[in-house]
Amino acid sequence: MSWITEGELSMLERFCASVLKAGPMPKHVAFIMDGNRRYAQKHNVKKLEGHTQGFAKLAQTLQWCLSLGIREVTVYAFSIENFKRSKEEVDGLMELARQKFIRLLEEQDNLEKHGVCVRVLGDLTLLPLDIQKLIAKVVLATKQYNRCFLNICFAYTSRDEISNAVKEVAWGVEQGFLQPSDVSESLLDKCLYTCKSPHPDILIRTSGEVRLSDFLLWQTSHSCLVFQPVLWPEYSFWNLWDAVIQYQMNHSALQKAKELYLEERKWQQLENDKMCVTEKLKQECASPGDPPRRRELLQKCKAQREERIQGFLQALEKKRMDFLVKLSMVSA
Repeated sequence: MSWITEGELSMLERFCASVLKAGPMPKHVAFIMDGNRRYAQKHNVKKLEGHTQGFAKLAQTLQWCLSLGIREVTVYAFSIENFKRSKEEVDGLMELARQKFIRLLEEQDNLEKHGVCVRVLGDLTLLPLDIQKLIAKVVLATKQYNRCFLNICFAYTSRDEISNAVKEVAWGVEQGFLQPSDVSESLLDKCLYTCKSPHPDILIRTSGEVRLSDFLLWQTSHSCLVFQPVLWPEYSFWNLWDAVIQYQMNHSALQKAKELYLEERKWQQLENDKMCVTEKLKQECASPGDPPRRRELLQKCKAQREERIQGFLQALEKKRMDFLVKLSMVSA
């Protein structure tokens, strides 16, 4: 089964898609693809067959998203918590992943045709070495494409992602790229696995469960959360259509909340920079009430902070790319 199918929408689906596009459309949709095991139980087949059908549905859903102009999709493929399942199921899922990443490498022409950049987000070191190598090759082979983006969260939990971001910032301070005063919510955001993506506009969970299960907890504070009862392998275009309708109905409130949040974050950074200026004035034994000097120091403090952060982020990106390049060359 190909990752990208070439199927077309029906006439009715095309008409309803055109109606949707008259309103605000999401640019990034995230999926918790839940219900594969219950689907297998419902149809009296093995669990692995349920997961296989779930992958087939993902390929079809990606095509629907492209048809609607949704250019970024993030999927929760395998949680770190899933390692606690039976050995038989985990081994089966690893073998399925192995097959699908090999398939991705075989589909280079198709990925290039659609401009699909594939990113795999999570703690790759928890995976079998041969799968790590396949993932590294896929990510490196598609990193230059930029028409649409598929983010596969594999060996992932949000708590692990946030913990890792904190470790990366600590590394930046330890290596001298950053000063402790540079640490902020905005900086942590840029150290997450998802740092190259905008936060999701919609997060969809299937199977009727109404919890996030440690998925994108940081990124979804201003997303439209949609919980649908359908099992993932039975997902349809109309389920996606309904989710977008819910997003459009709540778009104004979501945008207002997001704008207020960004203003608050900007204000907090300004306050931090003012504290930095006050400390410098104390060191200079200068008058804290000298407006021209305060403005000069404020601009200088901001410029120096931004320069340090830019240098750190470049070093972090290089570290992550070097890790993938080394992985792609190891003998599995």
